[in-house]
Amino acid sequence: MGNLLLLVLNLPLAPAWARLLRIPRPYLYAGILFFASMGAYAVNAQPFDLFLLLTLGLLGFGMRRFGLPILPLIVGVILSPRAELQGRRALQLSGGELHGLIGGWVSWTIYATILVVVLWPVLRRFVVSGVRGRLMPR
Repeated sequence: MGNLLLLVLNLPLAPAWARLLRIPRPYLYAGILFFASMGAYAVNAQPFDLFLLLTLGLLGFGMRRFGLPILPLIVGVILSPRAELQGRRALQLSGGELHGLIGGWVSWTIYATILVVVLWPVLRRFVVSGVRGRLMPR
């Protein structure tokens, strides 16, 4: 049903959407920033949300500038409330002790897997450069 309504709306409005591409980028960026700020502030009506928007925007800009993928940042922002809730539940079940989060072979396996996944790009760069250095003498 939603796709049908989108089709009905977008077919006659396609020229209008195409005209959006003629808007100069500074004006487009200003509009995006305005609507993003209004949306972030409208959720809780807290200035902290605007500071969070600015911080994450600068972090995303820096990540894009240095060629890092931005998708993990977006996924982290979306999933962080659920992760915080589950972390709080785990601490309540363990009576507030951190041993409930780091004890046991299951948690050690998960932490080791996370560590390998996070460090794999760095490790791969050293392993590949080390192999290339041995195969191709300078």
